[in-house]
Amino acid sequence: MTALNRRIVSGMRPTGPLHLGHYFGVLKNWVDLTKDFECFFFVADWHAMTTEYANPQRIKGFVPELVKDWVAAGLDPARCTMFQQSKVPTHAELNMIFSMITPLGWLERCPTYKEQKQQLMEKDLNTYGFLGYPVLMAVDILLYRPGSVPVGQDQLPHLELTREIARRFNHLYGDFFPEPQAQLTEQAKLPGLDGRKMSKSYGNSIYLRESMDEIRPKVMKMLTDENRKRKSDPGDPDICNLFPYHEVMTDKEKQDEIREGCTKASWGCVDCKKLLLESMESFLGPIQTRRAELDKDPDAIWEILRKGDAHAMEESTRTMDEIRGILNFT
Repeated sequence: MTALNRRIVSGMRPTGPLHLGHYFGVLKNWVDLTKDFECFFFVADWHAMTTEYANPQRIKGFVPELVKDWVAAGLDPARCTMFQQSKVPTHAELNMIFSMITPLGWLERCPTYKEQKQQLMEKDLNTYGFLGYPVLMAVDILLYRPGSVPVGQDQLPHLELTREIARRFNHLYGDFFPEPQAQLTEQAKLPGLDGRKMSKSYGNSIYLRESMDEIRPKVMKMLTDENRKRKSDPGDPDICNLFPYHEVMTDKEKQDEIREGCTKASWGCVDCKKLLLESMESFLGPIQTRRAELDKDPDAIWEILRKGDAHAMEESTRTMDEIRGILNFT
């Protein structure tokens, strides 16, 4: 494979601290990808503006915290490029160009457009930027001309829109952008503490940076198998809110023991929660140790971003120079 199609691009919005769902759904895969691909991971602060435009000061504070979580979780800045979207103005330039050629109907049919408007009804999202965020998403990807993009099944429509924009550009101006392929990632989806999707907005998350003193009462209050009213009632780990946590943080041999103890009612839910706390402490300990070291040197994170910004700017400028030539804007 060529250098370009061995490239991966992905990003996250800086809207709050990362939780265990982020780690097992995205971050763990990112760390694995750096072993085999040239990876660009960006802090999508302009994307955050689409819903947080009334409070932009909040976004800046979340930027270094997000990168701290990345590095603490195992992302090595020596093996990937981490950068801040708004520090690379070529994203804005290509976004303007793409907005000229993207049909309005493509954006209005985007599956998450109406969903997010319904979920965030307390915010005025009748804006050009919110409707057009898939265009900026396409820019973030195509500007680096990657061969593939790591996505979950629910993100495939977004990637297909990116591919459609690439095809339209190529049809209008000649073959230039590769159509990035979906690199489907197997994501471990952890439920929230209350059984719903783990989400910052639901207040049902366990954050990577939380201490065990903060985590312990959360775990002890977790929803478990609602059919198990007493310890003597047999349980079913496959419908229990707790067991998915054991599946990603407790060793396999112990999982088998938990499953047997639950189904035979020789284990109670409190016993299961106490064991989960031990597993969490072992898992989160190294992450929190690395984060504590980063907290001692705030400039280290900004230096990682400065280097990443410069590299992203160099790579994206190369693409934009070619695009300006194609469009006769040189």
